[in-house]
Amino acid sequence: MVQQESQTAGRRPLVRRVVARVLLVFGVLVTFLAVVLVVAAWTEDIAIDSDPAAANAEVVSDSFTRTLVRFYTADGAEHIPQLGVLYPADLNVGDVVRVEFKRDNPELVRVAGRGAFVTFLPVGLTVLGVWAVLGPSAWWLRRRARVQV
Repeated sequence: MVQQESQTAGRRPLVRRVVARVLLVFGVLVTFLAVVLVVAAWTEDIAIDSDPAAANAEVVSDSFTRTLVRFYTADGAEHIPQLGVLYPADLNVGDVVRVEFKRDNPELVRVAGRGAFVTFLPVGLTVLGVWAVLGPSAWWLRRRARVQV
């Protein structure tokens, strides 16, 4: 019985170190994905800015995952980008908004006047929040693992 308690007590520091590392890896993964998100938004903005066109668009659908808009290009063709519009904050069905799109790829469209800079605040706060929780948690677990050894 005493031997079993000794083995269990010996495993606790190891478990705490492993959990601390898992938390740190999770934090690094979230940070990496956040950076990728900002870089992707920035590259899409660069693509639109390389050959821009603009139009008035009507918001036809607004859901949690995407906001669809309908607009017409200079040649009269109707477009409803299947991936939705970039930076759709505060848009409602029926709204008419100015959009910018890549002339040779009308599937790549954003709300006029908005860009990758609008991703900095939510992404930055998310990363800050994750590290505000994970950092101290991992530090506490590592400290507890060292104290018990």
